[in-house]
Amino acid sequence: MAPWFVWSALTSTAKLSTVLQILIYLPLTLSTLSTSAFLLLSLLLFLHSLIHGSLALLWGSSALSVMQVPMHPFLLLVCFNAFSQAINPWLAFGASWWGKILKWSSPGFIVMEGMSSLLVAQKLGQVGKELVGEGESYQFGLLIGAAAAYVTSAWWVIVAFPAAASSPLTSTLLGAALTAFIFLTCIGFVMRRTNVIESACLALFLSYNIWLCGVDQKSYVDPAYSYVPLLPNIIPHLQTLVVFITNTLPKPVLIALLYRLVVLHFASHILPTIGADSWEAEAGVDDGWDERPTSKLTHILLTYRQSIFVTVYSHLLLLDHPSQIWWRWMNIFFTLVIWSIELLVSSDEDAVTKEWKVE
Repeated sequence: MAPWFVWSALTSTAKLSTVLQILIYLPLTLSTLSTSAFLLLSLLLFLHSLIHGSLALLWGSSALSVMQVPMHPFLLLVCFNAFSQAINPWLAFGASWWGKILKWSSPGFIVMEGMSSLLVAQKLGQVGKELVGEGESYQFGLLIGAAAAYVTSAWWVIVAFPAAASSPLTSTLLGAALTAFIFLTCIGFVMRRTNVIESACLALFLSYNIWLCGVDQKSYVDPAYSYVPLLPNIIPHLQTLVVFITNTLPKPVLIALLYRLVVLHFASHILPTIGADSWEAEAGVDDGWDERPTSKLTHILLTYRQSIFVTVYSHLLLLDHPSQIWWRWMNIFFTLVIWSIELLVSSDEDAVTKEWKVE
């Protein structure tokens, strides 16, 4: 077996182990210890990820992925040991301020998720526009896909309606969001500044957020398994871990985390293509977009993606259910407002950035 293949498998396993450790350790600490312990572990993981990202930026070796694997269990043990007795005042102070920073960052996360979702929807619309020019078969397939997306989003909203519209306020917000979306879609079609692919993607985004507004996290958790004491015996310890993973991991939070990270990842790759001049080819000028500020920003985002992962996950776990619902509605209307501005300020003559819009 080739050494490069063994090393590639080892680094891939190390990266997967790192993700799984973060996914398990943070809610485990929150469930078995306290919010302060969870915030301390989150802060330690964030600082470690900053150091790891900086080393990757300066060194760039794949060995860093393997070297960081033991660090997460070590930080977990440090956190458990710190809270096994009277907590150090400085550690408590740091954890408290980290929790405040996470809560204050809620508007920033909403802006990033909304802007990234809109950016990805517009990019898909651009790709669809380019495929339509390749032949009628692509056009027929894209129309079928867009119709399926519309039907899926409508079904999703109908299923989520009883829970999402449980009060007069939420039912009013739901009706206003759907009306605004239909109104903006019609305006975009009439003004020839959007297409069905972009609109269908935003319909799915809208229904996804409405569904999350109606999801009660407690319905996904069996109270009988919310906490089981960790016995010193290794077999009960492993059994407790298995029960925790299968019953206590917050599934709505994991779904929201996956979506947020995916759209941020795709948006980071789309950023370098924004603002291309009309004479630039598909690869950009001078062999690409490497000198663009957006390319440098993309490189930084991808380098520190583990820090973003820890921060986003900690923020989602820290929010209680009412707060999550409130910020979901804010996300819906923020995205609709940004989309409306984009539809109104874009010009028909802007053939570079709007060549993928409806002809």
